[in-house]
Amino acid sequence: MITLYHTPLSINSRRVWVALIEKGLEFELKEINLTGDQFKPEFLALNPFHHIPVLVDGDHTIIESFAMLDYLEAKYPRPALMPTQPEAVVRVRMVQMVTLNEMLPATMPLTMKHLFGKDDPDAVKQAYEKAAVVFKFWAQQLGDDQFFGGPQLSLADVVSGTMAAWFPEMGLSLADYPTLAAWRQRLMERPAWQQTHVSQAALDDFKERMRSRMGGQ
Repeated sequence: MITLYHTPLSINSRRVWVALIEKGLEFELKEINLTGDQFKPEFLALNPFHHIPVLVDGDHTIIESFAMLDYLEAKYPRPALMPTQPEAVVRVRMVQMVTLNEMLPATMPLTMKHLFGKDDPDAVKQAYEKAAVVFKFWAQQLGDDQFFGGPQLSLADVVSGTMAAWFPEMGLSLADYPTLAAWRQRLMERPAWQQTHVSQAALDDFKERMRSRMGGQ
């Protein structure tokens, strides 16, 4: 049995959760409360860096979500989430890494503002500008295809799409990028995204706890 140690609000966790569902695999979810569960000896035995997610499949324990995605694709290749054509493989990998290395850090000020109540106007302005660069790149890579890998869902869609799910909460709009807006809508309607959706009540509770912890109003 596959076990995913996760936190529902974590983008890193959700991308693996979505991949498991998209591949139709049977798995068990074990939620880790990040107020202390990650430092318990039993969890540290799985990941000494006390981060989530952690994927356990039989005798194999995998940390780092991108490694988990690659493992699942190699171990359970059907249905495939990675195209075979060289150009499509490169496109998938580029979108994955741009999401991780460019989009995620660029939008941190938006997360701090909209989720945690910490506003830095200059940083927020730069965040929107950097996000626009990523949107243009994504739109270029997507072209007229339904997904970044072509007609079929790919790991690039899993990685970028689990982040795109949070765009409304971050104040990000795809109105100027109709192909991306349609792409995001397709993803949000898929069962994997529906099943992993965080309820508004859970999100509001998380925001309140974080703002209280950080001294926000």
